[in-house]
Amino acid sequence: MSSSLIQVGIPEMLSESSELTEPFYFIILMEQELHFSIDLVPYRSVTKSILFLSPFQLFSIKEKLPEHTRVLKFHGDFYCIEYHKDEVACNGLLFNNIYQQPHVALTQDAFQEITAIIDKIDHLKYSSASFDQAITKTYLQLILAIASKQKILTNKLSLTTTSRKDPVDGFEQLLESEYRTHKSVAFYAEYYNLSSAAFTKKVKQRWGKSPSTLIQERIVLESKRLLHLTPKSIKEIAAELQYLDEFYFSRFFKKMTGVSPKIFREQVGLSIVVQKSML
Repeated sequence: MSSSLIQVGIPEMLSESSELTEPFYFIILMEQELHFSIDLVPYRSVTKSILFLSPFQLFSIKEKLPEHTRVLKFHGDFYCIEYHKDEVACNGLLFNNIYQQPHVALTQDAFQEITAIIDKIDHLKYSSASFDQAITKTYLQLILAIASKQKILTNKLSLTTTSRKDPVDGFEQLLESEYRTHKSVAFYAEYYNLSSAAFTKKVKQRWGKSPSTLIQERIVLESKRLLHLTPKSIKEIAAELQYLDEFYFSRFFKKMTGVSPKIFREQVGLSIVVQKSML
């Protein structure tokens, strides 16, 4: 089993006042409350929760990680979340969802079960048996399945407790249909007959992010999807996202992720989904 494609750290991967941005998916199991930021947006986790990061998301922490934190990272070449979506549909639920919290609160049983599974993955690094990779993938898939189930239950509970009409209801759907064409806050504010300042305030109250941040994150998310899940050139991707200047798009992408589109594709790689479609 290639140890470079999946690793467990406890918790030396993330030291105090550290920043993390790598071409890996990260799963961070947290026993205690933690303050951190992802792509410069601040968050606070609850006790016994699990955090999910996609490749080249900027994770920053200003405090020392508790001793019992578990950090698991894996590359898309080891486990492709899109290729395995029929088994565990975690893409857009645990990973790559700009509208929801990136961490999931766990029950005591789920927390203990995931802790035990991560420890089993860690122990496998000392073995050289040929079937270890298949076992590790099964363990990883089990973690994703447990967390997905917990996230779905949490989302259902949130829907039942949030029935009050909101002035910016439907913004997610509007942004999904318009982000390629309309990249300014003014367009969305006008749609809701609000000033940009009033609209920004209401969006931030609802999603914890400004509308400009959500617009930028949605563009970056689609950029990453096209770089990872299609063979399109960077010029074609820029045009699809309605950037007239390929180099302006590349500068924007690098500003948001820390790497150029070219480096992102080289280090994250083309998904096995694309590779199989090209055969």
